[in-house]
Amino acid sequence: MRLAAADREDAFTGFGLPGAPGTGEFWAGVGAPAAVPDGDGGWITLFLWRGSSPARIEFESWSEAVPLRRWADSDCWYAEVRMPARLRVTYQFVTGDASQSDPFNPAGAGGDRSIAATPDAPEQPHWPLVGADAVLPVPRARIRWASERLGGRRTVRVHPAGGGGPVVLLLDGDDWLYLHPAITAFDSAVAAGELPPVTLVFLPAKDRAAEFTCRPELWEAVRDELLPLVAESGVNADPERLVVAGQSLGGLSAVYAALEFPELVSRVACQSGSFWWTPDAMRLADPLGGPLGGVIAERLLESVDLSGLRVAFDVGEHEDRMLPHCEVTEGLVRRAGATVRVSRSASGHDRAGWRHALLRDVGWALGE
Repeated sequence: MRLAAADREDAFTGFGLPGAPGTGEFWAGVGAPAAVPDGDGGWITLFLWRGSSPARIEFESWSEAVPLRRWADSDCWYAEVRMPARLRVTYQFVTGDASQSDPFNPAGAGGDRSIAATPDAPEQPHWPLVGADAVLPVPRARIRWASERLGGRRTVRVHPAGGGGPVVLLLDGDDWLYLHPAITAFDSAVAAGELPPVTLVFLPAKDRAAEFTCRPELWEAVRDELLPLVAESGVNADPERLVVAGQSLGGLSAVYAALEFPELVSRVACQSGSFWWTPDAMRLADPLGGPLGGVIAERLLESVDLSGLRVAFDVGEHEDRMLPHCEVTEGLVRRAGATVRVSRSASGHDRAGWRHALLRDVGWALGE
């Protein structure tokens, strides 16, 4: 995926960078990865690293790692990476055993990751630009949950956006707390009138593979243990209009809950659900190579009435292996009578690309 730059001092002027690579003038002009059209509908994006040791770029579920090339004997390491149209992707630089964010990029996702976007990637209103070293706001309200069904203890944070309202249960809650500024984004969307006031419940996972793979214990615990604790927390919350929002295995679990616990879950925002999953999938050489739609499709082929379900499906348009599984599931859910919304985000399998869909689809799920 790397293209060799011409060995001349002005090689990167096409990316808006003056001066010879490695000079003070050059580094003073470096910012987030810059992109130019590749002449074939996509982009060539320039990634730069300053250092003395070899490094590579690792992307979040989009591409194989890309090694950086050193410019002469300078401290400039670079890669020109071909990217498709409409892509937002999380990445990090790896040197030896250390992973680091891009120090020139103001868009971070946790302490060791950054976010790049092609110029044609849609905007993500309400999601602020935060640096990799930013400390994101954490809700004051918290629940110490010692679950009898799930075992162990976990801290569940609760935030009343706009004063609180219907409960939005965010699976993988710690990612939305500490990597992506969901509190700020939901507050902004509510203030703009694009969402009604909601109460965010950030549910962390202890073992995603165990808790999110079509097992009833999680949802029994949510119903019988967690939601009563939320009601007793003193935060304004309406669990009767619960929305479950999940991504990847979390999306799989959210749709499973709608199938098996319809009295509890009737509104779902699902991004890139892992509908390839079957009990044997992880033992296969190719986990995504099994039956389309996995166990969820098998269940939907039974006589299922989902007329009480409102579900929004989103998946990254660059998730070539996930799309067939998602498309089958979307069609079967609609055929079972659910009210369905389908969209595609400008991403691979990456929370950075799903963020706008999360806000939009929670709002849609709360509609009538």
